[in-house]
Amino acid sequence: MSDTIVSTEWLAAHLNDVKVIDVSWYMPADKRNPKAEFEAEHIPGAVFYDLDALSDPSSGLPHMLTAPEVFARDIGALGIGNGDKVVVYDGAGLFSAPRLWWMLRAMGHTQVAVLDGGLPKWKAEGRALEKGAAAPKAASFAARPVAGQVRDFDYVKSHLGQTQILDARSNIRFTAEEKEPRPGVRSGHMPGAVNVHYKTVQHGDGTLKSEDELKRLFAEKGVDLRAPIVTSCGSGVTASVLMLALARLGAPQTSLYDSSWTEWGGRPEAPVEEG
Repeated sequence: MSDTIVSTEWLAAHLNDVKVIDVSWYMPADKRNPKAEFEAEHIPGAVFYDLDALSDPSSGLPHMLTAPEVFARDIGALGIGNGDKVVVYDGAGLFSAPRLWWMLRAMGHTQVAVLDGGLPKWKAEGRALEKGAAAPKAASFAARPVAGQVRDFDYVKSHLGQTQILDARSNIRFTAEEKEPRPGVRSGHMPGAVNVHYKTVQHGDGTLKSEDELKRLFAEKGVDLRAPIVTSCGSGVTASVLMLALARLGAPQTSLYDSSWTEWGGRPEAPVEEG
């Protein structure tokens, strides 16, 4: 199994060999209920991972990765063990699923891939669906955190100008033309950051662009794939989409700023640029 993406054709042929997780999540303004949508229709055998409920509540920031033992407990409760091959997907195509893909990899589980095109492509092809709540049998999962995958505020601040920072937010948020959706968070970007909107690494149908297309995109942005890279976004979700694209290209030194712009833009001591 690929360690980045798998096709709908591949998954349909291997449904009995893998564990499937629906990681659908949407911005509050979308007013969608991903859990209810999961229970209405999902890929056969899938379980639901709630990004909001299963993030660290003590941080005061959205979607923060939990402590290893907590993550292990939560992922094990969904029936995922260390020996399982895992495929994650979401209801938007390629949006929130890479977040859990990255989380699992950061916790040492490499047998995980994202469904290319997600649920929309699966449904468009008329593939099987089922409904109802999942009732997984708990499994044992041991987290083995990988050093250097998760970056914090102090690391990013001390490495400004030394490490490439890729910001996955939209260009109008990056340039401060549009205000941030979260109260108390300044607009703009980190000094020296490069804007690579997460939608630019995928096609309109939510499938990841080819290796050649991705290489051209990052080259046009002036990104050195061989040098250290930190990805960021609003709350660590779409930064994971860039991590997926970089992994497909074999970039060797990548990491993710977990609290991303929600923390950076909310801290008065953090330098911010506009335009």
